[in-house]
Amino acid sequence: MSTSASSPTRLSLVLAFAAVYIIWGSTYLGIRFAIDSIPPLLMAGTRYALAGVLLYCFMRLRGAPRPSAQGWLTAFIIGVCLLGFGNGGVTLGEQYIPTGMASLLVATVPMFLAILGWMSGVSQRPTALVALGLVFGLGGVYLLASHPGASHVALPGRQGIGITMVLTAALVWAIGSLYSKKKQAAASPFVAGGMQMICGGLVMLVVGLLRGEANGFELAQVTTKSWWAYAYLVSFGSIVGFTAYIWLLRVVEPALAGTYAFVNPVVAVLLGWAFAGEALNVSMLGGAALIVLAVMLVVLGGRKKQPKAIEENTVEFEAKKMR
Repeated sequence: MSTSASSPTRLSLVLAFAAVYIIWGSTYLGIRFAIDSIPPLLMAGTRYALAGVLLYCFMRLRGAPRPSAQGWLTAFIIGVCLLGFGNGGVTLGEQYIPTGMASLLVATVPMFLAILGWMSGVSQRPTALVALGLVFGLGGVYLLASHPGASHVALPGRQGIGITMVLTAALVWAIGSLYSKKKQAAASPFVAGGMQMICGGLVMLVVGLLRGEANGFELAQVTTKSWWAYAYLVSFGSIVGFTAYIWLLRVVEPALAGTYAFVNPVVAVLLGWAFAGEALNVSMLGGAALIVLAVMLVVLGGRKKQPKAIEENTVEFEAKKMR
């Protein structure tokens, strides 16, 4: 991938967009396969802690300065919101609901950002276009919640629990995103990303242990499919996808880089249908269409109202994948 911010090659752009579109969209299915035989929070916690250590050490070896104690505190707060609650909630929720539904519910993050950003004074009051997007988004969530469809999930029959977990995860993700606009863990986004993954991953690991997920768990019981999924999440989902997105933010308009939010749900729904036996029905497709339309209206409707610095941070931290 070209490192030049002024003249990226077409191939570099294609590969980077493929990473944020396809890889990030596929992580929902990767989570589903990984938690088939690995306890959810132990899986997510070790996944992010390992990815964070690898990224952080790589950047330090390349000469990045050592972060301050205040930087680690900031990384801890952001990591807990974005990864501990955000990704952890999605991972737990996927025990109860299909991957496609989870990805579509996560697409409500921009709507939470619009409302909370306005209420907290961080961003402008939502425009009429944004308000229309919020209405469409709520309608899409209602369709998904009312007609979830049959699927192969670990704990069937409790879709309401899964929906609540994922929506709560999206809400806390938005809160953490707004906080991160004013606080940065490190000057380098790669160092900061590694720090946040380490902190968020360790918190998920501790919570998983407190929940008793290690009781009776043995590595020998992990299936080959789960191991492959876990390796994919660590390497491609947590490192390659995130790095590609950070690079895109430097060479293209942030709104263009943020189009991942339109494509990821479609990729997740199609992969869940093709490889995990998750059913597609009219209500689910209708909910998908409404949520994707809602995200487009919210993001595009708010672009002209937002200062450039706020817009860049909003797009960046929406995307740090609850993967």
